[in-house]
Amino acid sequence: MVFRAIRWSAAFVALAMLSGVGSASAQQTVKIGAIYPLSGNAASAGNFAKAALELGAEIVNNAHPELKDIPLAAGTGLPGLNGAKIEVVFADNQGTPAAGQNQTLRLITEEKVHALIGAYQSGITVTASAMAERHGIPFVNPESVASNLTERGFKWFFRTTPVAADFARAYSTFLKEQKAAGHKSDKIAIVHENTEYGNSVASVIRSVFGKDGFNVSMVIPYSANTTDVQPQVLQLKEQNPDVVIFISYTSDAILYAKTMKDLGWKPSIMIADDSGFNDPSFVKTSGALVEGLINRSSFAVGKPGSMSALVSDLYKKKAGVEMDDVSGRVIQGFFTLAEAINRAGSTDPAKIRDALKATDLKANQVVTGYKGVKFDEKGQNILASSLITQMRDGAYVPVWPKELAVTDVKLPYKGW
Repeated sequence: MVFRAIRWSAAFVALAMLSGVGSASAQQTVKIGAIYPLSGNAASAGNFAKAALELGAEIVNNAHPELKDIPLAAGTGLPGLNGAKIEVVFADNQGTPAAGQNQTLRLITEEKVHALIGAYQSGITVTASAMAERHGIPFVNPESVASNLTERGFKWFFRTTPVAADFARAYSTFLKEQKAAGHKSDKIAIVHENTEYGNSVASVIRSVFGKDGFNVSMVIPYSANTTDVQPQVLQLKEQNPDVVIFISYTSDAILYAKTMKDLGWKPSIMIADDSGFNDPSFVKTSGALVEGLINRSSFAVGKPGSMSALVSDLYKKKAGVEMDDVSGRVIQGFFTLAEAINRAGSTDPAKIRDALKATDLKANQVVTGYKGVKFDEKGQNILASSLITQMRDGAYVPVWPKELAVTDVKLPYKGW
C-alpha cells in the first residue's frame, strides 16, 4: 500500500509538472523586435517611438477597459495565445542602413524574435526589411514613406502608414484651395535631405505637382546630418519662391529654422513633410520660430475622452510630451501587429504573416486618423489617410480638410 501510494504520489507530481510545462508553454512570451534610431541625428524621434512601443505593450499586456475599441486593450495579454504577454526587444539602428541590417540579423538569430517592427528612416527600413524577408520573419513598418518599399515584391513586409504619393496629393489639393483664396503659389521650391526618404519623397512630390499644373522651380538637395545650411537658405532668399517644402530629419529641421531667422527670409507658405519638423524636440526648441508652418499628419489629439486623447494622455504620462504624429503611427503599427499575432494564435512567423494579410481593422479600431487597416497584395495599407496641420502658438492643430479641421488656416506664413 505504501508503494502504491508512492507511485500515485509520483504520478501526481509528474502530472502536475507536465501541467506546469503546458501552462508555461501556453503563457509564453511573444517577442517583437523593434529597430529604431536610439542614437544619431534621429535619436529624438527614435526614443519617442520607443516610448510609444513600450506603451503599446503595456496597453496590450494589462487591462485598459477605457480603450475597449482598440483590439486587445480591454483584456490582459493575447487571448488567442492563452494570455501570452508581449515583450518588445529594442535594437539601435544608429541611423545607418548597415547597423539597421546587422541589428535585424541579431534580433532574428540571437533574440529569436517572432516578428519585427521599424525602422523610421526609409533608408534603414530598406535594409532591415530585406534581412527579415531573407529569414522569413514578418516586418511591420508604421512610418517610413518612401514609395519603393512596397515595390520590391516582398511577401513578409507590411506598411500601415500613408505614403509619399498620399501626402503629395494632399499638398497639391491644399495649395489649389489656397491659390483660389488668393495666396500665391506660382513658384515652388523643394528642399530635401539626400537619403532614401528625402530623395524618394521629393521625386514623388515633383511628379504629382507636375501633373497638377504646379511649377516646382527649385529642388535643393543637401547632405543629411549637415552642420551648415546657410548656402541653401541664401539660395532660397535669392530666388524667393512662394512656397517651400522641407523634407528633413530633426537636427536639420532645427538648423533650417534658426538659419532662416538669422538670414531674415521666409516664404508666403512653408510646408514641412512631417519628420523632423514634427519631432517633439523640434516643437519644443524651435516651434516659436515657425509660427504658421504647414505640416502633414495622421494623428491628432482628439476631443477629451476620445480614444486618441486617452492614448495621448497615457503617452504624455510616460514620455512627458503629447503624442506626436510619428509616435501615433508607431503605436498603431504595433497594435496592428499584436492583433494579427493574436488572430494567428501562434508565434509561427508564417501564420503571423497570413494573419497580417487578412487584417481588416475599421476606423473606430485605430488610434490614428486612418480609415482602417487593410493591406493590398504589396503589403500597403489601402485605408491609410492623412490631414494637414498648422503650427499655432507652439502646437500643431488640424486645419485641413474642413471636416477634420478644428480651426481655419492662417496665411501667409508668419515665422518668428
